[in-house]
Amino acid sequence: MRKTVFDRLYQVVRSYDDYFILKKDVVGMIGFSGYQKCTAALRMLAYGTATDSWDEYLRMSESTCRDAMIRFATVVVEVFGPQYLREPTVADTGRLLAISEARGWSGLLGSLDCMHWKWKNCPKALHGQYQGHVKKPTIILEAVASHDIWIWHAFFGMPGSHRHQCAAMIAVVCEAD
Repeated sequence: MRKTVFDRLYQVVRSYDDYFILKKDVVGMIGFSGYQKCTAALRMLAYGTATDSWDEYLRMSESTCRDAMIRFATVVVEVFGPQYLREPTVADTGRLLAISEARGWSGLLGSLDCMHWKWKNCPKALHGQYQGHVKKPTIILEAVASHDIWIWHAFFGMPGSHRHQCAAMIAVVCEAD
């Protein structure tokens, strides 16, 4: 993540929730900074790890990591949700279709792509279930993105062909117009 993106995110989180402001506890000891708490939350999200896996690395207790994650996620959803975590509107769909039409792709809403993520900590009991053509446990991310890299649909799941779900979603949206 770029430093400018992290700083913007940190400033929003800090201004929304005073939990991320550096302060002293009841015995006068300085607590963890907002940077440390945001870093812990972002690392847990990025690596998909549990709260207790960061206690030695970040020198933060499991409960502090958990609280930071919950509060961070709450702020992100409440502040950025109305803009970034929403369904496309009729105006959005019309704009995307007009841009695609101008580029010679009539009826195109976005591009569909698929990505395999290696699941390093996959339980042994699920290895066969999450094994695709890569022969290692993976999780699939399928996404429909517009030309401006706005993700309009995402699907996480098991390996195999799930493209029909995204294609059906695109067809339904285009038929609605």
